[in-house]
Amino acid sequence: MSISEQQHPIETGFGSKPEAGEVMADLNLSGKVALVTGGYSGIGVETVRALTDAGAQVFVPSRDVDRAVKTLDGIIPAQQIGFMDLADLPSVNRFGETFANNHPKIDLAIFNAGVMACPLGRTQQGLEWQLGVNHVGHFVLLQALLPSLRSADGARLITLSSIAHRMSPVRFDDMNYEQRDYDKWQAYGQAKSAQSLMAVELDRREKDNGIRAFSVHPGGIFTPLQRHLGNAEMAEFGWTDTDGRPSPVAEKLFKTTTQGCATSLWAATAIALDNIGGVYCEDCNVSEVVPDDSNAFTGVRQWAIDSEIAERTWAETDTLVAGL
Repeated sequence: MSISEQQHPIETGFGSKPEAGEVMADLNLSGKVALVTGGYSGIGVETVRALTDAGAQVFVPSRDVDRAVKTLDGIIPAQQIGFMDLADLPSVNRFGETFANNHPKIDLAIFNAGVMACPLGRTQQGLEWQLGVNHVGHFVLLQALLPSLRSADGARLITLSSIAHRMSPVRFDDMNYEQRDYDKWQAYGQAKSAQSLMAVELDRREKDNGIRAFSVHPGGIFTPLQRHLGNAEMAEFGWTDTDGRPSPVAEKLFKTTTQGCATSLWAATAIALDNIGGVYCEDCNVSEVVPDDSNAFTGVRQWAIDSEIAERTWAETDTLVAGL
């Protein structure tokens, strides 16, 4: 295992649940161009709002443009919303190439969109749904955006990972669930491990070109991400009671949407991270590395930040895309 020496907490001045406004206080992002996938749902809306309030020009790709325009009315203009479906790679290529051509400099990209613990499904190109949407779609978008990110000479890219990365490393023997039995949580865990590893490898490849990358666990938050879960399953996890109300554990640990977007915003803007990259973050800080059998509610498994696994994940994803 090869883990970055930077993967350890630093002094940030924030606790575990700062509000977006605290993280963005006194920041001026005027003249900055930002892209936020999934920016019209859950913590994505609050991410877009906070960046816009700080002066950035924020763009949101969406597979449901009408819904995005309605949700983001009063936050960003409709012309800053475009069509893209992460489950259809040609649409990702079209959006990415057009956006990069129109914006030769991109300062911030936050890959926030995702699906969680859904039944077995396949993308337009036959990829397992969670791997395809959460990881491969963003990987393809990144390739189109790279020239514009390099031109910013100080760009940051944020991928949304999750504590669920601990449910599975990337399974190189069958990433796409073509032979093994499908398990929705293992599939989600694999996709979130892959998202973390993409940030590790991107940072290694591009830090000399001015791009730093970070993966983020936003925390437990009740959002539409849980739409595929019934209350019985959430109660089994201890998130809700039998009547669907947040449990005492959830009341203590879960975050609001404005708190849930704070770590993404911190990773995208914090001066404290100017000479850091390729690390997994949570609670507005860099995470501790924890053993693979840890039961702690915080910390990152080694398999999600190992540079050799990250390099292989990038190569395997590249090969997977090339073969579609």
